[in-house]
Amino acid sequence: MKNILLGVTGGIAAYKSAGIISLLKKKGYNVKVIMTKNSTQIITPLTLETLSKNKVYVDMWDTNSHYEVEHISLADWADIILIAPATFNIIGKVANGIADDMLSTVLSAVSVRKPVFFALAMNVNMYENPILLENIKKLKSYGYKFIDADEGLLACDYVGKGKMKSELEIVEELEKFYILSRIASSPKMLKGKKILITSGRTKENIDPVRYLSNNSSGKMGYSLSQAAIDFGAEVILISGPTNLKIPNDLKEFIQVESALEMYEAVKRKFKDIDIFISCAAVADYRPKEYQNKKIKKSDSDLVIELVRNPDILFEMGKIKSKEQILIGFAAETNDIKENALKKLEKKNLDLIVANDASTMSSETAGVEIIGKNNFSKKLESKNKLEIAYEIIKEITDFIYKGTI
Repeated sequence: MKNILLGVTGGIAAYKSAGIISLLKKKGYNVKVIMTKNSTQIITPLTLETLSKNKVYVDMWDTNSHYEVEHISLADWADIILIAPATFNIIGKVANGIADDMLSTVLSAVSVRKPVFFALAMNVNMYENPILLENIKKLKSYGYKFIDADEGLLACDYVGKGKMKSELEIVEELEKFYILSRIASSPKMLKGKKILITSGRTKENIDPVRYLSNNSSGKMGYSLSQAAIDFGAEVILISGPTNLKIPNDLKEFIQVESALEMYEAVKRKFKDIDIFISCAAVADYRPKEYQNKKIKKSDSDLVIELVRNPDILFEMGKIKSKEQILIGFAAETNDIKENALKKLEKKNLDLIVANDASTMSSETAGVEIIGKNNFSKKLESKNKLEIAYEIIKEITDFIYKGTI
């Protein structure tokens, strides 16, 4: 279990701290909270104590405190420190070595080796103040990490940048850091590599209101894209329809709908990439004819003639260079490994990731990575983000260590 120390300051976004704690606890993290006195005017310590199941610290001179020196013991206890919201004031204090309350004193006692995240939240004019920008630059040079603010309507009725990220996005940032630091010996193992990833489902339109598709959510492909970015790669994501947030720091995002559109997009980009990961659930067939008007119900059966779509991965396997690496996915309902091995050979792949098709819309998945020369590695069921990081780690081993 990872120990996370949450610092809550007096920005209006302090109310979001309750949601952050709730999400972290559901994911199995142990959470302790330090609040500034100003933040207690926005949300009560009792609320955060109830959610965290731990004492909330506010006053340096609390007469009910434990025997240890708490600003030191809390700094030692934490594996990760998150300040949310991170206001102009707290950033200025830390950047200039001011320790005049419980939170700033604890931050001054945190080892430089421990990750400290600031989730920015403030008025847009404060956000654009050159003093803040200089303080952030200074803190980044010391290794402090920042979760940038969003643009939107702020509590002060201004519209601009300064809105704190959602609770889910903040927790995802912490999770990504934790996973990456656990499994990667170097945080930029794929620096200089160009990776093309396809994700999501495709839609094959029958008429203006009906189409053929499947249950793929796109979560695995999007997670792989974020993992590859965090490993240092330049990533192009070609995606069918999803409801997912576009990964941070993508080199390029290409939205498509049909299998033919995805095929054409992959062909355009393929020659310039080092690694192609085909994770999309592409329709094998499409209607031979598209009806411009809605097909009306009749008393007889409806017959739709289907024709084959291009097999994107098979076509890329025919033209790939010796230097390019091709990775496919095999979502199967039966004989999973046997069917995956057939695809590995037929499509001229370097690796294939086999999984049970029943996990297509779920939050978790277990997979088996299969390569040539009888290589096989099973990854136990985890959330798709963590599985994605482990898959990317195996790909880096394939490139640099020859373990596959």
